[in-house]
Amino acid sequence: MARKVSKKKKPSKDDYLLKEREKLEDLVFDKYTLKTLARLLAKNIITKIDCPISTGKEANVYRATKPDGKFVAIKIYRIETTRFFRKICYIEGDPRFVKIKKDRKNLAFAFTKKEFKNLTLCRKYKLNTPKPIFFERNVLVMEFLGEKGIPYPPMYKIDVPGSFLDIILKQVKKMYSHGLVHSDLSAYNILAGKKPYLIDFAQGVVSEHPRFEQFLERDVGNVLHFFRKDDEKEKVLKWIREK
Repeated sequence: MARKVSKKKKPSKDDYLLKEREKLEDLVFDKYTLKTLARLLAKNIITKIDCPISTGKEANVYRATKPDGKFVAIKIYRIETTRFFRKICYIEGDPRFVKIKKDRKNLAFAFTKKEFKNLTLCRKYKLNTPKPIFFERNVLVMEFLGEKGIPYPPMYKIDVPGSFLDIILKQVKKMYSHGLVHSDLSAYNILAGKKPYLIDFAQGVVSEHPRFEQFLERDVGNVLHFFRKDDEKEKVLKWIREK
């Protein structure tokens, strides 16, 4: 059964771009971000930033254009935020990030690098995630997921087919079998294209993390709750953990 969430229709391309350009004009970038974006331009990784895709408490995502005219997504982690301290549990315990200085700047840089590494693993295992392209400091460049310049919406915003649940759980199982858990999976972090795409991997942890299993259980619970299948959690977890 499809999970009915909203009857809202996607905005037209022109309306979307006009609204998002107006938002972009009001945003302020810190010196680290401006220098990094300047290097992206100098290296011809991008030619311009077009418009915001999403804004969050820790990071903003923008659509940008490459020299060949194709689009990419740029995720910029905010340096001037204290929320990274609340998410330090995703860094501590990860053997890939043992010697990290725990100040705002270095935590922002660490989460950027962490997401790039996690997405690289996901693509290696052929999961439905954006392809990571480049990262530097607090800026991550990755594949743009959308059609005709309009990004795919988060799953919670539209009606999605019931078949998405099976696809998502198979992705979770595949990740787990390779020693990776998303750790913050929900309808907010899954894009609804022709198939579901898992995004926002900065908090993803590997199997050596002490809360690896706990984060798996939370991810599965969030997904099943969205599809109103809460009573299947134990059965699904058993299936995911099977060799």
